[in-house]
Amino acid sequence: MGSKQAFAGLLVLTSLFVFGQGKTKEIGLISDNDLYTSSKNDMYYTNGLEFFYRFLSKNDNEKINKEITEFRVGQYIYNPRFINIEVRNNNNRPFAGYLFAEAGRSFFYNSESVLKTDFQLGFVGQNSLGREMQEAFHHVIGYKKVYGWENQIHNALALQAHVMYSKKLFPSQHNDFADFHFQSEADLGTIFTGVSTGFLTRIGFKKLLPVYDSNLHDASVSTNPQYTVREFYFYAMPSVRYQFYDATIEGSLFNNESPVTFDLVSLRFNAEFGLKYRHDNFNLSYSFIYHGRELNSHEITGSFYGSIRFAYLLK
Repeated sequence: MGSKQAFAGLLVLTSLFVFGQGKTKEIGLISDNDLYTSSKNDMYYTNGLEFFYRFLSKNDNEKINKEITEFRVGQYIYNPRFINIEVRNNNNRPFAGYLFAEAGRSFFYNSESVLKTDFQLGFVGQNSLGREMQEAFHHVIGYKKVYGWENQIHNALALQAHVMYSKKLFPSQHNDFADFHFQSEADLGTIFTGVSTGFLTRIGFKKLLPVYDSNLHDASVSTNPQYTVREFYFYAMPSVRYQFYDATIEGSLFNNESPVTFDLVSLRFNAEFGLKYRHDNFNLSYSFIYHGRELNSHEITGSFYGSIRFAYLLK
């Protein structure tokens, strides 16, 4: 009888150890495509793919709930409105690809404010492999052939810095199913330079988690034991952006060799809204993203695309 009790106790302890551990790492991918909004919408920012890995970092600051380090690789692809052979030399936006590697650190405060910083190194131009990626993707899914990549933006080295700050509004007026945040971002570098500011709101179908534990800004990793975690909410974020420079439209800062370039429309209205969901180790989201008119060109308009995110938490 004693041996059976000891065995049962061992099983309980093992279960507590296995299932009571925190999830301190996360891996995942992000896929952007304008076809996620409409089969007829294939223009401007047409595809993006990112893979990321993040983990908890050491934190000795009592005001900070957690610090997270993240590494990411990705590729963005841009093309004009029409990509058929008849208008291959009549582009209303340059073809361009952007390939990059990123390292970043995020700080999640007990006040539910967030500070995120990251740095990127990469290429715009032929070295980004944008043409190869788009042509292969269209071939695999049986979509129409792409013409005009010979007019793409020429090679430019990417050195980028990005910072985002979010502050919770009305913290004294707590609501379990809705909250509001003020959010600003800035980019500085050889490819993108600009600033944006706006407001973000979450409306929960379940009780909202604090921002420092939520997947809103990628804070699901934790050292605390996590037995059953559920998140499901709608979010919306309108913003205003001022773009000082964009190499995918204007070409390199250091030369004017690209065959097709345009002047920017610097002041834009952007908007993002979607659904985010978490079930224990799984994080899922779908976002609809609108960008206002970005450049001075014929028949150019604002554009939109969909973004799908999948991530898995690890011990």
